[in-house]
Amino acid sequence: MRAPLIAGNWKMNGSLSLIDTFAEALSGAELPQAVTLALAVPFPYVGVARERLPQSVRLAGQTLSDQPSGAFTGEVSGAMLADVGADMVLVGHSERRTLFGEDDAAVLARVQAALGQGLTPVLCLGETLEERDAERTEAVVLGQLEAVMEALDSDERARLVLAYEPVWAIGTGRTATPEQAQQVHAAIRARLERYDGALAASMQVLYGGSMKPDNAAELLAQPDIDGGLIGGASLKVDDFLAICQSAG
Repeated sequence: MRAPLIAGNWKMNGSLSLIDTFAEALSGAELPQAVTLALAVPFPYVGVARERLPQSVRLAGQTLSDQPSGAFTGEVSGAMLADVGADMVLVGHSERRTLFGEDDAAVLARVQAALGQGLTPVLCLGETLEERDAERTEAVVLGQLEAVMEALDSDERARLVLAYEPVWAIGTGRTATPEQAQQVHAAIRARLERYDGALAASMQVLYGGSMKPDNAAELLAQPDIDGGLIGGASLKVDDFLAICQSAG
C-alpha cells in the first residue's frame, strides 16, 4: 500500500511570517497518520523552516544545480540543501523546463546530483495544452520519464517520487478531470512495470495540476494517484490542511 504524500510548492512566494503561520497550524493539527507532508519553500527559507516546522514535515528544494560546487553564481547544490535540512528536491518542474530551458538531459543531471547527495528527487512530468490537443500526452510524459529511468539503476529508480503535472492545468484554474488524471497516472505505472513490477507497485505518483480542497478528495480517490504536488493552495494553511485531510 502506497502512503499518501501531500507536497506544497510555494514557488517564489512566502515569508518568515508564513512559515510561522504554518508552524503553528501544523503543530496543533490532527492529520491522518498515514499522510506524509512536505513543503518546497524558496531557498532562503529552507533552514528556518527546518528549525520551526514539525520534524514530521519533509522539506524540499525547488530545484538544484547539477554541479557539486564551483563558480556558478546564484546556483544551489544538493549538498547545500541537505546541509540546511532538506531531504527532497523538485526536479524538472514545468516552470523550470519552459522558463529556464531545462531539457531532458538537464533534468537527468539534476536527478543524479540529488541522488548523489542522498536527496529524494521529485521528478515532474507533464504536457502542454498544445501537446494534449495533439493527442501526444502519453508520448510526452512517458518520454520524459524514460529519459531519466533509462539512465538509472534499479536502486536509484526506487528512490524517486514522480509528479504528473499537466502544464495546461497549472495556475490557470483548469484541472484535469479525475478520469483524465487517472489515465495518465495509470500509463506511468504501466511503463514502470517494464522496469520492475515491485517498482511500479511501490512508486508514489503525485498529481500536480491545481489540486484544491474542493477537488482533492475525488482526485486522491483514484487508484493510481498517491498524493498531490500543491501550488497555490499550499500558500493558504487552511486549504493545505484540508487537502491533507482528504488524503486520509
